[in-house]
Amino acid sequence: MQMNTSIARQIVERAMKIIKYSVNVMDEHGRIIGSGDPSRLNERHEGAVLAINDNRVVEIDQATAQQLKGVRPGINLPIVYQQSVIGVVGVSGDPERVYNYGELVKMTAELIVEQAVLMSQVQWNKRHREELVQQLINGSELSDAQLLSIAERLALDLSQPRIAAILKVYPKKGQDLSPEHMQQLVHLLEYPERDNLVGVPSVSMNEIVVLKPITMNADGWSRSIEAKRVQKLMKRIAADTDFNIKISLGDYFPTLQGLSQSYRSAKATMDAIATDSTNHVAFYQDHILSVLLNGLDTDHWRQQVLQQPLVELKANDSHGLLLKTLQTFFKQNCDLAQTCKKLHIHRNTLRYRLERISAITTLNISDLNDKTRLYLAILSESEKKH
Repeated sequence: MQMNTSIARQIVERAMKIIKYSVNVMDEHGRIIGSGDPSRLNERHEGAVLAINDNRVVEIDQATAQQLKGVRPGINLPIVYQQSVIGVVGVSGDPERVYNYGELVKMTAELIVEQAVLMSQVQWNKRHREELVQQLINGSELSDAQLLSIAERLALDLSQPRIAAILKVYPKKGQDLSPEHMQQLVHLLEYPERDNLVGVPSVSMNEIVVLKPITMNADGWSRSIEAKRVQKLMKRIAADTDFNIKISLGDYFPTLQGLSQSYRSAKATMDAIATDSTNHVAFYQDHILSVLLNGLDTDHWRQQVLQQPLVELKANDSHGLLLKTLQTFFKQNCDLAQTCKKLHIHRNTLRYRLERISAITTLNISDLNDKTRLYLAILSESEKKH
């Protein structure tokens, strides 16, 4: 810790509100960097040098002041932080009159120093947390071990599963959205929430990203629990701020590198509801088709998600029989009779194969959304081959 002009100015201003005497603050070299008498700034104070070298209170009367350079009668006390002298605070005046003020001013100075160090640590922590968020959502080149090491220094637990959520802030009519408003919302998301990792993307002026812990169960992550938490958060935001908010939540992807994919799925979900004034909270799972179709040609991750059911199917279909059945089923416009005729199989055989496809891909072929996902997967694979 080093004494600087900003801290010195605070000490002088606060101390001189309490006492009527001029106060000086000297750095570790004895140079005056804060003073009630601006004409003394940058002078070398030999009394302060003595206080620093001997770590003691130095009283200077009129006679002593004439022998030392840059000093006036008064009392000088070392400012100590973590058992090291980092500067000196001096009170000008008759030593006998100002002596009783010396310890008060010294205590004030050391409290201000401790507060400045604490604020510096908070700012350091905040800045590095935001940098970590940027690394995670943009796809870091750092290894998982390196990212976990950074998180550990910030007292963050990245080993627990997380998803990305995006909050888009819309000022109400007649209002402007300021950086202070965004910081207010960031603070609301960090406290008292449990281990949220919050940041503001560098490319956005009205979005906040939250990498939030999730609860996993046998079927994956618990959407119902997260839905309750989001609704609770929306109520807090409505009560404590004057903003209109939209929230989108991405899907869960394992590993730290998967957080960038979760962020992109949350971002794409936000884009999907951008023009929907009635939809304030959106889960990726409710908008999968619209998200995957939007920008399918440009985003590789959408292709990966769309193809995942076929990847599962191929892994459990060594002879390609099920894949051929599914392709034929869609080519025949999902007509069971025509599909059976084309494949030369019995209707019960087709029904069995479709049930096997549903079981392997976990997509219900009788459900319109799931059926459409399978169709788009087949379609995108066909276009990719061409």
